[in-house]
Amino acid sequence: MIKKLRHKFIAISVLSVFLVLLVIMGVINILNYSRVARDSDAVLNVLAENNGEFPKWNSFKRGNRSRDWLFDELSPELSPELAYESRYFTVRLSCEGNVTSVDTGRIAAVDTDTAKEYAEKLWESSRTSGFVSNYRYLKKDDGGDTVILFLDCRSRISSFRSFLLYSIFVSLGGMVAVAVLVLLLSKMVMKPVQESYEKQKSFITDAGHEIKTPLTIIDADATILEMDCGEDNEWIRDIRAQVSRLTSLTKDLIYLSRMEEEKPRMQYIDFPLSDVITETAQSFQSLAKVQEKTFTVEVEPMLSICGDEKAITQLVSILLDNALKYSDERGRISLKAYSKGRNVCIEVYNTAEHVDTTGLGRLFDRFYRADKSRNSQTGGYGIGLSIAKAVAEAHKGRIAASSADGKSLTVTAVLGR
Repeated sequence: MIKKLRHKFIAISVLSVFLVLLVIMGVINILNYSRVARDSDAVLNVLAENNGEFPKWNSFKRGNRSRDWLFDELSPELSPELAYESRYFTVRLSCEGNVTSVDTGRIAAVDTDTAKEYAEKLWESSRTSGFVSNYRYLKKDDGGDTVILFLDCRSRISSFRSFLLYSIFVSLGGMVAVAVLVLLLSKMVMKPVQESYEKQKSFITDAGHEIKTPLTIIDADATILEMDCGEDNEWIRDIRAQVSRLTSLTKDLIYLSRMEEEKPRMQYIDFPLSDVITETAQSFQSLAKVQEKTFTVEVEPMLSICGDEKAITQLVSILLDNALKYSDERGRISLKAYSKGRNVCIEVYNTAEHVDTTGLGRLFDRFYRADKSRNSQTGGYGIGLSIAKAVAEAHKGRIAASSADGKSLTVTAVLGR
């Protein structure tokens, strides 16, 4: 249990760091991309307002000072040097979509045919701006014609991609570092929980052994009283029944505590699982017949497994006992055992009056009772399925409950070979 808790702690910690880094990296790169698009649009707007040309630096004056106020108002990053740094081309199309003119004099990487291809492709699009290849474009209506301006953003896009790759590598490096640190420190974090859990198991085992002595004495005293008062005394019968119940509960709690140890003390041997399941099921046939319930068994022949025969026998008995107790009147019960890959599946099905599908995940918790109204009728104390889960996990398997219609319950135990 502590080992699983530690693995969950490591997984949650690493996943949390991953999500935080993903959000941070995503926000930063989205902002970076938006800045590239915004600055490119600012340049295209300048070109659009000046008929595809950059304004001259000396053409704007305020008093005795000469400054490029237009660029300053658009973006602090834009400077008068953009006229010499920027590479762009323009294409004019008629209202029918025919190319009437192409200006590629400010760019060497694009010829007239390529420019026409880009323009014709974008003319059918409803978007007025965006990226095509490494170029940012802007559509502008001009006297019925459509002018499309293209700005070469190769260097900006290259910088954006480089930053994106660097941020991914740095984030991955940070995740690996965090994973290593969490892995190294998780033992220290889990140490108080492990000590508390060990003390709890020790208390259950010690208390169980201590309770056995007075229960044995009470049972012996009840036997002596029964000899004096006769076997028909209802009070003595009740005492013996409750002593038997407490003794069984104590044994199960001690057994469960031992099963949940990191390395439970079990004798693993190869044995014929088909024979064990069939023999265990036969002991429930008469009980099902008395209760007028239909009990069918389908066991694949020649199944074998390496495990603790006594523990697996107890697992099958618990599942069948649970199915008989909680099946409806004259209900149906079935037991199936079959191989599935390298695993063995033991499946127990029973019909029921009502199955609370919301509580299926808690069926294997200690002392959980799905139908509390039937406690006095069925007996037991809600610990059997917890033992079944511990047995399955000790055999490198798992156990789960499902209900297809709310009127039946299927418990499936998967055991590793």
